[in-house]
Amino acid sequence: MTQTPIKTRFAPSPTGKLHVGNVRTAVITWLAARKFGGSYLLRLDDTDVERSKEEYAVSIQRDLKWLGLEWDEFARQQDRRERYDELIQKLKEDGRLYACYETPEELSLKRKSLLSRGLPPIYDRAALELTEAQKAQYEKEGRKPHWRFLLKAELIEWQDLVRGDVKFHGKDLADPVLIREDGSPLYHLCSVIDDMDFGVTHIIRGEDHVTNTATHLQMFEALGGTLPTCAHLALISDAEGGKLSKRLGSLGIETLREEEKLDPMAILSYLALLGTSLPIEAVKDRQNLIDSFDFSHFSRSSAKFDAEELYRLNTKLLHETSFSEISGKLADMGLGNIDETFWLAVRPNLVKLEDLREWWRVANGPVTPEIDDAEFASTAAELLPPAPWDGETWNVWIAAVKERTGRKGKELFMPIRKALTGMEHGPELPVLLPLIGRDETAARLKKRA
Repeated sequence: MTQTPIKTRFAPSPTGKLHVGNVRTAVITWLAARKFGGSYLLRLDDTDVERSKEEYAVSIQRDLKWLGLEWDEFARQQDRRERYDELIQKLKEDGRLYACYETPEELSLKRKSLLSRGLPPIYDRAALELTEAQKAQYEKEGRKPHWRFLLKAELIEWQDLVRGDVKFHGKDLADPVLIREDGSPLYHLCSVIDDMDFGVTHIIRGEDHVTNTATHLQMFEALGGTLPTCAHLALISDAEGGKLSKRLGSLGIETLREEEKLDPMAILSYLALLGTSLPIEAVKDRQNLIDSFDFSHFSRSSAKFDAEELYRLNTKLLHETSFSEISGKLADMGLGNIDETFWLAVRPNLVKLEDLREWWRVANGPVTPEIDDAEFASTAAELLPPAPWDGETWNVWIAAVKERTGRKGKELFMPIRKALTGMEHGPELPVLLPLIGRDETAARLKKRA
């Protein structure tokens, strides 16, 4: 693929919030635009008036900005109804849209009949045989027509940037419904008109849209548009190779940002490299992802999504983050009291930034010590090494307690952990101990001793 200016688009429907299942497309379309010196269009496919919500439109834009996927142009389908109506009329006049009066029940019976005979459930074009009198009778009965696009019985072929040579034949495809009974246009037609009008040169989407693309290409020709270049990405599967579950696929970007406090580059790194021949690794600079992007890297095999990979990459990025890079974010989290010494001490033990909150709480309180054996706790307090403490203090102290009490293993470590943290699990004590300090450690050991 030559480095010529292109235009890509990400076209989510504002009927919900962005999740990893659909933001992968946003990432790849953005990378393609940036790699080849093109532009990136964010288009909200909001023709579904009942389900489209402004709160979701706002959320989508906020999430994309947080990920650094800034767009060059913005559009909403709701603003373009007049344009759709104009081209719908043209297709009707050209005989490429025809009215159909079958009810959903009648269409269902037709499909079942074809399937029972081992035939593909392709619409039989019975509506084309209707007389004007029959149409008038249907209208009198209160039936409103839906409108189908008349496909030409000819070869449909394109060179896909991921799948290679793709071929369909119009006679093997069902004429798609483009207009509902209420007169509102469906996604297929609006998308083609928008891509044509906005000059989208490259359409990137999942392989589940391959058949749609075949019909869309005939729509482009019928409307006099330039045929776009297409790339159909293999779908994401779960770790076992099955269809991506709703639980994994619906990992919300807002949740990963607000609750998990993941680094946006962890998400970008994973989704940009997932399903490619490149190794999945943490990338700190978006430009590096741009520079390495190439459609030839994408496999036709399903990519396995593993949420743990996100956390692995996030861990790697955290461990490479300096205090100056993170201090502003800490202030936003209400952890502005954390200094560089504390950050450098706990950084190697963080998986996600939110873990820092627990380290800070345990080191600085409030903590309710849990002491089951007051005598043991008192002995441990007596053996505390003198200040100042460092990374070796824990080993020195625990060796002394072991020698004095004769305890070892869980009987040695667990009472001390519960006395200092009030928990059976938590931050590592060798790192935590210098952060708590000698005076506070002694106080916790003696609180109920």
